Amino acid sequence: MAASRTIFVAGAGIGGLTAALALAAKGFRVVVLEKAARLEEAGAGLQLSPNASRVLVDLGLKPRLAARAVIPEAVSIMSARLGREIARLPLGEEASSRAGAPYWVVHRADLQAALVAQINDNPDIELRLGCQFEDLAPHARGLTVVGRSGTMRQPEVALALVGADGIWSTVRHHLFPQAQPQFSGLIAWRGTLEATQLPREHAARRVQLWMGPNAHLVAYPISGGRQINVVAVVPGTWNRPGWSAPGEVSEIKTTFASSPWPSAARMLIGAVDEWRKWALFTMPSGGEWTDGTVALLGDAAHAMLPFAAQGAGMAIEDAAVLANCLAETQNERGPTIAVAMQRYARLRRPRVSRVQRAARQQGRIYHLAGPAAYARDLAIRALGAKRMLARQDWIYDWRA
Repeated sequence: MAASRTIFVAGAGIGGLTAALALAAKGFRVVVLEKAARLEEAGAGLQLSPNASRVLVDLGLKPRLAARAVIPEAVSIMSARLGREIARLPLGEEASSRAGAPYWVVHRADLQAALVAQINDNPDIELRLGCQFEDLAPHARGLTVVGRSGTMRQPEVALALVGADGIWSTVRHHLFPQAQPQFSGLIAWRGTLEATQLPREHAARRVQLWMGPNAHLVAYPISGGRQINVVAVVPGTWNRPGWSAPGEVSEIKTTFASSPWPSAARMLIGAVDEWRKWALFTMPSGGEWTDGTVALLGDAAHAMLPFAAQGAGMAIEDAAVLANCLAETQNERGPTIAVAMQRYARLRRPRVSRVQRAARQQGRIYHLAGPAAYARDLAIRALGAKRMLARQDWIYDWRA
């Protein structure tokens, strides 16, 4: 590969794979380093609002995702205090048409598989499994990136390096060792079940959001509607790093067994036979994202709470903006790689910080109890579906 056109990407998650496709579309050759020997399912479902799906559609992913992603008809906001729906925000094909891109809910493994298939069809992208980023050294010709496969170290010259290797990023630790993830005090429990296990009204193509005291519950269809993804977020002290660990069924059932959680919410919890849990960590706002010809992307730069359903979306947006900025360097009078990296960070910081704040605020609202929960429910009903949905326009209407 010609070093003058080669960009390395560390990490083959959603952000890293999207970045590879976006960079290749701008004329770069891309090498993706992934320490896992094979790509396995991590997590379960994802919500991809139009700001994110628009990028994927532009990259040619729609035909690969059409059969697996689900366009939900609505988001049902449910009050545990009242035991029923208090607002229904319409989505569906009509909303997708207005936005110019779909609102998708999809299994993370299905999205990753679609991205990998698209990459495998692109001769300008090389995906190296079982090869992890180890070191880097800047020099006059660009950057030397060192990957390791087993005991073999392989140094190669590249234009730039993109650290898309998640919240426990090796690239970030190499550049900014003082930047450490912070435990939020919350734990996400995730599980899936077959849609046929639930009564029809609970297996409908909609996103259910149950708000309750100090916890909340989300459920939505994935895998073409054949499965239901269930996520419960509760406070706790368990904070082992990593994406998931086995969760005790009895523990999460006990959490939701007491009043005011209604029978419909407890049924969702009880229908899941196997749970995985992970502690929710975040990266503080205001940290460094770039150093010379190296940039961080997605969770490596700005891991956030999932309460705005924008973690994957922000990584996908990052990839599109980074590719646009780096494309400008191919012009003879364009900026240098380092300047393009700085511009990428400057463009992304305000929006990502706003989404991070929105996610924290949403979490506090979801978990209100007592009189505050009563006031919240009244406010949501008073706002109505149209105004509630309009409050998301600043997120959904974004374009690269």
